[in-house]
Amino acid sequence: MQRTARDPQREPAPDPPVGLPVLPDLAAHLSAAADRTEAEPPGGAAPLRTAACGYWERRGLATAPDRVLAAPGATALLLALYAVADGAVVLPRPCSESYMSPARLLGRPVHLAPVPAESGGMPDPFALLETVRRARMHGDTPRILVLSVADDPTGTCPAPEQLHEVCEAAAEEGLWIISDETRRDLLHDPHDTVLLSPAEMLPDEVVVLTDLRATLVPAAWPAALARFPDTERGAVLHAAALDALTALRTPLPGPIGCAVTHALAEPDAVRARTATLARVYGTLTAALHHTVTEAGAVCRPPHSGSHLYADLEPLRRPLVARGIVESTVLERKLAPWAARGGHRFGDDPGGLRVRLGAEALLGADRELRQRVLDAPDPLELPHVIEALTALSRALAALTTATGG
Repeated sequence: MQRTARDPQREPAPDPPVGLPVLPDLAAHLSAAADRTEAEPPGGAAPLRTAACGYWERRGLATAPDRVLAAPGATALLLALYAVADGAVVLPRPCSESYMSPARLLGRPVHLAPVPAESGGMPDPFALLETVRRARMHGDTPRILVLSVADDPTGTCPAPEQLHEVCEAAAEEGLWIISDETRRDLLHDPHDTVLLSPAEMLPDEVVVLTDLRATLVPAAWPAALARFPDTERGAVLHAAALDALTALRTPLPGPIGCAVTHALAEPDAVRARTATLARVYGTLTAALHHTVTEAGAVCRPPHSGSHLYADLEPLRRPLVARGIVESTVLERKLAPWAARGGHRFGDDPGGLRVRLGAEALLGADRELRQRVLDAPDPLELPHVIEALTALSRALAALTTATGG
């Protein structure tokens, strides 16, 4: 049930997406602060941290400014948290590739526990207990479990009762929980998906992490937040993580800090963009899900964010006949659709699993992407139809049995 993470094969990363058009409101605030020469202090200035408290309070998590840290991206925060926890890291398999790289930089052991059949984002509770037990047998000391309530890569959200079981198991084993809630505002159907934060279940044991680039600010503006428990133990962890961020000497740029502070207040334009993203991603990932399952792949229906995770193992025979024997090759074959092989997410490199992204359907330039955001039904746009049709044909070509 447990497997120590291996280094992924050193494949060049696919090109990053073009990015969505920047909201004029945010661009104006960044421009107004362009002459600010000083950086944000380590962990963020008081106005930014106070704005972050309002952001979390609107999501049901009362927060004090002295329990908040800001940094240029979630990776910096994870690096600080892994450093001060001083032990092994337990991750669900598959999981965001951003969870693994900070641990490897620090030389921390990484242990992967498989997710249940119903959703990604968290380990199966029994697999978690077995993973921790075996890690200790091999001399490691697990300290941290990272969860995602709105998961990348699978696009799914764990059911509250399943999440509660995992949180209880982690608490019994003395693990800090880092709850990645980056995509919690990108639910495709908020009325049909119940999303709870582990911080609501175990308020004394959970650090909440959010990378603001998924929703509030442009992808090129590095900004992330961490919320710590309002306990003595939480204060100690907060202080140690702040010391680690200070040692990294990579603060938020001052102009970006000003714009992020404004975005955290969630003015109407920002709220409207987030709602549009959730609607558009829901439409496009549903279309991707239909396309890959029609081709014979197994895929959990996505409920949040812009990704889904397709398992092409049922199609292994025709794929192997075409030389597609591992996820690195599958990634290359499906590169036009923002494919990233399962090996990047801690999965078995020999498995035929791949993450696909709605970004590939948005269009190659900002004009096309703005059309998708503005369209009542993105699936009626010619370039979206063309991309989906091409994916269907590519999958058919790869998975149709050969004549010989």
